[in-house]
Amino acid sequence: MSLSSILSAEAIDSAIKACQAPDSFCPKKFFQMCGLSKKSPQDIKKVFAILDNDGSGYIEEEELKFFLQRFCPGARVLTDKETKSFLNAADDDSDGRIGADEFQAMVLS
Repeated sequence: MSLSSILSAEAIDSAIKACQAPDSFCPKKFFQMCGLSKKSPQDIKKVFAILDNDGSGYIEEEELKFFLQRFCPGARVLTDKETKSFLNAADDDSDGRIGADEFQAMVLS
């Protein structure tokens, strides 16, 4: 399954373009622009599974760096500052990684 089977390619493209500049990525804005925040909890879990590159059940810091590239292969890598900010915003239990429920809570908040 690909992200474009859940989200429109046009919405993904717009969301990627809106955060091209380093340190301009805002997860909540990105989720709104790509349409993810309007999706069902089931679809959000499907997106999480795609973003969980190693299949561990969590999105770790290393995977977060390449978050935008999972949506669009030519997109930039998140900066260290953006990666840590994203992780801190979603990691409710402070275990250093984002679980499916944490991801869903962030997308829908």
